[in-house]
Amino acid sequence: MQPSSRVAPALLSLASLGLALAGPAAAAELPATTAAVLAGGCVNCHGPDGRAQGAIPPIGGLDEGYLRARLLAFRDGRDAPGSVMTRLMKGHDTDQIEALAKWFARGGTR
Repeated sequence: MQPSSRVAPALLSLASLGLALAGPAAAAELPATTAAVLAGGCVNCHGPDGRAQGAIPPIGGLDEGYLRARLLAFRDGRDAPGSVMTRLMKGHDTDQIEALAKWFARGGTR
């Protein structure tokens, strides 16, 4: 292997390490497209704009702080421990939950 062919993988590894150490972006920095992708799993039950009909509670247009608190409570196991929401929210960090709360507070829009 030539020395130059070893440099690129090493630089890529260092760059990846730097991104991992930097942590997730602040919620305010997450683009709307990221929030829309994150919300993709939610719309299966709550509908594209969060205004589900029937047994699933609607979440679109609810207060952002309320949504954030509920989603964090689900993630941390403080709310409805047997619910599918507890398992789903365990996959999201705080910034992602913040982005979801903003997204659905605005009715599933930017």
